[in-house]
Amino acid sequence: MNDPFDVTPRPVEPGEYPVWDEALALVNGDLAATLPERAPLRLVALPGWEEDEDPHEHVHVALPDGTWWGNHLPDGSDADPVSALFAVADAAQDTVSERLWQAWPVCTEHTFGMHLREEDERPVWWCPQDHVRAPVGALGTVQRPPGSRGARRA
Repeated sequence: MNDPFDVTPRPVEPGEYPVWDEALALVNGDLAATLPERAPLRLVALPGWEEDEDPHEHVHVALPDGTWWGNHLPDGSDADPVSALFAVADAAQDTVSERLWQAWPVCTEHTFGMHLREEDERPVWWCPQDHVRAPVGALGTVQRPPGSRGARRA
């Protein structure tokens, strides 16, 4: 087995994984709407870790400095846009929450951290107060960062 900590992640170039790129653009829209002081997330890749593994990469959602948290994007999750969006949003939430030590995203109506859920066959940000806040990629339409001028409630 290769030591994953001995390898520097490779920045993924735009277009290498187009379905994940599109999903990440939507998730980065949610990040910009809720944490505007943060730079966009990006994709990074590492070689497979097992010696007998096919020579493919493991792709992670990372902060701008290349650090990430959690598992790689599941193989095959780029087969369709909905699976890709769910996988990228889940990985982004892990990375932001664990690397920045803060809940993300947060429902501005209830101030609780939100979670991913599937509704009508699409990923949505769900508030623990039992309501869907917005589809992934649409947080900017329903909320603004706490304390910002013009904050709206849905």
